[in-house]
Amino acid sequence: MLEVKNVDMIFGGLAALKDVSLTVPEHQIHGLIGPNGSGKTTLINVITGFYAPTAGEVIFDGKKISGLAPNVISLTGLGRTFQNVNLFPEMTALENVTTGYCARTKHNIASAIFHTKLYRKEEKEAYDNAMRQLEFVGLANDVNTKAKNLPYGKRRLLEIARLLATDPKLVLLDEPVAGMNEQESDEVACLVRKMRDQGGRTILLIEHHMKFVMSLCDQLTVLSSGMKIAEGPPSEIQNNEEVIECYLGKRRAKSA
Repeated sequence: MLEVKNVDMIFGGLAALKDVSLTVPEHQIHGLIGPNGSGKTTLINVITGFYAPTAGEVIFDGKKISGLAPNVISLTGLGRTFQNVNLFPEMTALENVTTGYCARTKHNIASAIFHTKLYRKEEKEAYDNAMRQLEFVGLANDVNTKAKNLPYGKRRLLEIARLLATDPKLVLLDEPVAGMNEQESDEVACLVRKMRDQGGRTILLIEHHMKFVMSLCDQLTVLSSGMKIAEGPPSEIQNNEEVIECYLGKRRAKSA
């Protein structure tokens, strides 16, 4: 589903990514982990078109997407969330999710003004789609609640629902359980599995919550200082000496 091939990302004289490669098979939950500053978000920004890589390429669903604009990449079926929840606070949950469908509509301003047949058809499609996504993430009872009035955990779920409204094949989640308690984190884990098992989607996620990552992911890629230092199933990664040293430091890793 996704191939990152020998990607470098250099800002001035700083190499944020150095010869990074990874492969995410279809229907896999793949985790991207590493300490702060390791290059995780930079890699996600390269994959989603916010940065054009200095070297290397990104292949999604058999086609090269590196160098394309983010909105073009989104229409290929690749969508993402961000570290910070970014919703329309004065809009309801339903209205927020409906915006995720907008890029797939064909009506123009004139169609909207005169409420043409195409406009009415696509408005109904957007509404029906939004209702399905809200039900899917467990927010069916919050349809008419303004985003600003939802608790933090539900705002995270709303952001995922809006992403699902774009109908992505591959979902990139940037720290989806940051700031959540254990119960909320478990709910998100169940939702991610549901996205794969019932929605047929592939997931690539960044997360610092190790219990969440280790219990959820099929494979993990570990970055440190912009380089890939390990890759494999969670059982292998959690016993990798280089990974332990990366997180704990050399002395503490030896004592552990």
